Amino acid sequence: MALPDGGPGSPSSNTETEMGSRIRGYRNMRKLSLRELASRAKISAGFLSELERGQVNASVGTLRRLAEELGVKLPDLFGDHHVNGARILRKADRPEIHVDDLSAKYLLSQKPLMNLEVYSAEFAPGGSAGEAYVHGDAQEVLIVVKGSLVLELDGKKHQLDAGDSAEYRTSIPHTVHNLSDASAELLWIVSPPTA
Repeated sequence: MALPDGGPGSPSSNTETEMGSRIRGYRNMRKLSLRELASRAKISAGFLSELERGQVNASVGTLRRLAEELGVKLPDLFGDHHVNGARILRKADRPEIHVDDLSAKYLLSQKPLMNLEVYSAEFAPGGSAGEAYVHGDAQEVLIVVKGSLVLELDGKKHQLDAGDSAEYRTSIPHTVHNLSDASAELLWIVSPPTA
């Protein structure tokens, strides 16, 4: 009778080894011990260790629980990229977020990146991120890539041109306006993530 999650001595394949390596990479990025993740996923630490080394297979249910505890989707465990390797995000594939009069805002950082979020935003002439707002108490860096923008920070306005940057806490009321007749682009980097 076959065990649902495989067993010791199950043949190891590249797919199992790569998946195990991904699970270990996600676990390490989240600073979870082997025992902690195993407990959360309701499996033994020994089984998780064997899974990470590609020595056993896991049921879909077990993989779903692991993915959930790691903060990723099940397909991420099967992906063709390596957790510790470089990943490419094409402009056409960026997740788009709409905010008020903002032409477009895109999330550039991809899971399982835990320490920061990176956004790209495009402002139409007259575009704005809306009223000044706060979100958490993280460090935020704004970099103007193209055009000119006005950063409103704690009620004070600062003109920023291409290549200029600003750094501030997200607990300080802030917003951005494009008061020019041309489009503008910026990068927002937030650490740790507040979304």
